[in-house]
Amino acid sequence: MSQDNIFREVDEELRSDRMRALWRRFAPFVIGGAVAIVLLVAINEGWSWYSSSRSAEGSQQLYAALDAAEAGDIAGAETQLDAIAANPSGGYGTLAQFRKAALLAEQGDSAGAVAAYDALSSSQSNPRLRELALLLAGKTLVDTGTVADVEARLGTLATDDSQMRRPARELLGLAQYKAGDFAAAEQNFEAVLNDPLVQAPVRNRVSFYIAQMISDGVIEAETPAEDAADAVDAIVQDDAVATPAPTEPVAE
Repeated sequence: MSQDNIFREVDEELRSDRMRALWRRFAPFVIGGAVAIVLLVAINEGWSWYSSSRSAEGSQQLYAALDAAEAGDIAGAETQLDAIAANPSGGYGTLAQFRKAALLAEQGDSAGAVAAYDALSSSQSNPRLRELALLLAGKTLVDTGTVADVEARLGTLATDDSQMRRPARELLGLAQYKAGDFAAAEQNFEAVLNDPLVQAPVRNRVSFYIAQMISDGVIEAETPAEDAADAVDAIVQDDAVATPAPTEPVAE
């Protein structure tokens, strides 16, 4: 055997020994990393299955509660909604809380409904859900609370940069109209009418409010109140054209 071959074999043995030493040193980490990856995948798949299972269960429970309320079993529906809210999954807990508050309002428990909406508004991290809870609380208080109560919920929603400004201003205007503060009510109604993004049904409804105030003599027929009254006349005329009176059958 030549000297070169001997050196080559020695080098190969040394490299092999070094590789075995490195493997013995780092094998636990490599194997541990592989096991960790497998475990993470398994945990993720298991959690996805568990979440899907809980979400499906929450959906079934919510529909059962809604069916109970529809059938007139209010107490049973509230019990089921409370159970869903206590063990939320997939957002159904929040839906259950909103439905429970609506049930309380429908049953005439305005104080309970407002308390439920207030609790939702203070616990929600989602700003849109928080604003919705405030809006529904304000809506409930229009008939049962004071203007101050309504303003406490809707004041932050009635600003120019709020996406909820149109319904908030409409509800504030109604509360002020009910309380006899007609100037403030007119101001909020006009703000809705002058909003470039207001939809036609809302514009028509608010126009009727202003027309009613003009008819009652509590505000003067000034622009844009005159425009609102004209809009009401146009709506009435459009309705008359759209729904012609039925004709009597011609006798033969």
